[in-house]
Amino acid sequence: MGSVLNKIRNVLNTKNGFFVLLMVCFWIKTYWAYQTKFNLGVTGGVQEAILILNPLPMGLLLFGIALYFRGKKSYWIMMIIDLVASLWLFANMLYYREFSDFLSLGIIKSSGSVSNNLGLSIMEIIQPSDFLVFLDVIVIAALLIFKVLKIDKRKTNFKIAGIVTLLAVVLFAVDFSASEKNRSQLLTRTFDNNYIVKYLGINFYAGYNAYQTYKESSTRANASSNDLKSVLAYLKKNRATSNVSYFGKAKGKNVFIFHLESFQQFLINYKVDGKEVTPNINKFYSDSNTLSFDNFFNQVGQGKTSDAETMLENSLFGLPSGSVMTQYGTSNTFQALPAILDQRGYTTAAFHGDVGSFWNRDNTYKSWGYKYFFDDDYYKQKTDYSVGYGLKDKIFLKQAANYIQQLPQPFYAKLITVTNHYPYELDKQNQSIPKTTTGDKTVDGYVQTAHYLDQAFGEFISYLKKTGLYNNSMIVVYGDHYGISNNHKKAIAQLLGKKSVTSYDLAMFQKVPFMIHMNGLKGGINHTYGGEIDVMPTLEDLLGINSSNMIQLGNDLLSKDRNQTVAFRDGDFVSPTYTKVGSKVYDSSGNLIKTLTSEQKEQVDTMQSHTDKVLSLSDKIITGDLLRFYTPSGFKKVNKSQYSYKYSDGIKNLKEDQKKKTSLIEENGGKSTADLFKTDAPELK
Repeated sequence: MGSVLNKIRNVLNTKNGFFVLLMVCFWIKTYWAYQTKFNLGVTGGVQEAILILNPLPMGLLLFGIALYFRGKKSYWIMMIIDLVASLWLFANMLYYREFSDFLSLGIIKSSGSVSNNLGLSIMEIIQPSDFLVFLDVIVIAALLIFKVLKIDKRKTNFKIAGIVTLLAVVLFAVDFSASEKNRSQLLTRTFDNNYIVKYLGINFYAGYNAYQTYKESSTRANASSNDLKSVLAYLKKNRATSNVSYFGKAKGKNVFIFHLESFQQFLINYKVDGKEVTPNINKFYSDSNTLSFDNFFNQVGQGKTSDAETMLENSLFGLPSGSVMTQYGTSNTFQALPAILDQRGYTTAAFHGDVGSFWNRDNTYKSWGYKYFFDDDYYKQKTDYSVGYGLKDKIFLKQAANYIQQLPQPFYAKLITVTNHYPYELDKQNQSIPKTTTGDKTVDGYVQTAHYLDQAFGEFISYLKKTGLYNNSMIVVYGDHYGISNNHKKAIAQLLGKKSVTSYDLAMFQKVPFMIHMNGLKGGINHTYGGEIDVMPTLEDLLGINSSNMIQLGNDLLSKDRNQTVAFRDGDFVSPTYTKVGSKVYDSSGNLIKTLTSEQKEQVDTMQSHTDKVLSLSDKIITGDLLRFYTPSGFKKVNKSQYSYKYSDGIKNLKEDQKKKTSLIEENGGKSTADLFKTDAPELK
């Protein structure tokens, strides 16, 4: 036994032996992470073989760099590469657990805009086993430090180094060939990062994403007005006509956009221990003057809330990776709904109880034409007023009412709630409904924060009724994105009363509420399939705004001739007839279609073509900043320099606007309506 250990030690005391040791450790931990930390959807022997192979090419290429150097330098390079690779793997494990996606340069670059209060989320996400990816780094470093393993100081053998590099290239060619055969157009249709990692590896994905980011920046530099031809041609062919029964019904009305953070459709009429989770929203949803859409889907990507806002107010999709607001919000030209309404006499304002830099809102909102942005600087703050990502909803809405009453009418006001945000934690004094009992800590608190949000919503609606704003406004309520990611399949199945969930179930789980309320509006449940990309043209038609000359990729949800194929950011889609998730196609009842007929294949291919087209056009518009080349008639380009969201400037502008004599406070004889806002928030008692 001793002789065997000595032989092993002698091998490891050579540079090549040390290289093999690190490569084996790197290979094992990467494959372990694939199988236990990510949900890559591996099916069949071919995909399993590819998954086993894919860490090797990039590993050999990266660690092989060290073989071209001599002595300590070679060992240092290998250890640094191993540490960086481990950190990258670790960071992706945490990010994937929450977002079901992989880190991108866009997300990393925007981390300064979204990092506020992330510490709590990260601590909730981390699992002890995650740190195993650093085990080899620690152990091997210790073996070197204590000289259990010795450094090989012999001259570099460039022949062996060259063979390793060549082997890396050959293995990558094999990997890519097998991957392309199993999944065609792998790199030309990159709407889903899971495929890149599953087939080519997490380290290849890092390099590929860096290339994509570079390509995006060069795209803008090389873009021209000619690039708009394909966009305009598509819109001319695919724009749906307005519904004359609804067009202009909300003209001149105030508009409220009420943002339900992480709120999913299944919560509507959902009960825990016989108690409704969201009784106020349920009542609003079923009101005879509320148009409610029960097949409305979130279509966000990595940008999540920022993607929802981008679609809602621009009718453009988020990016394949990163966030439009953080990457392009400051520099790009937009023709957003706030700017359109501002140029029609509306006062435009956004309300958010966190720092203005979150998701780069303080810059993006200027590009979108918001006159006011009431961020956390405008609200009274105390230690127990906030949780997670800003002011608790009840406290936020009560304080926001003070500024709402000062806005000249008509106004467009967006209120972004935050309490129903991951990790769904709420102090005991605000808990008024029991947790669910799935056993998943990430999931079980979700109904408690959703119930709190519902209570806050009820208080806000009560205030609107007391002040008369309820009768003079169009109130739009929507859920921005999923609250429970697809990584929690067992818990989702329990919540839905199922033994297990299929890919179809998870696609349907992406439904979020969308409601439009206005006195006199013919309400009811509308079953059309649509998504967040369709909100802007829907609201424009209701407000009597002809948007036929605007560049918008969605269609009025009330139109009778609209395309009901709903594109997801990863290239999948849902529709009333077929749903496609990855390579699987389901019928309208959720049954997997194992073999498509020629007619079915033609229909599915048409839907896929539509999905690919609309996503690619959106990316083209955003990354090329194409709207700078197109100014529709009746629209003036936004001048960002005219906006300031500093507290002193905001208060000054509000006082100036009071001269218009159309605000709620002026209608109330100059008296504040703040006392009409009643809340049971224990922090305010």
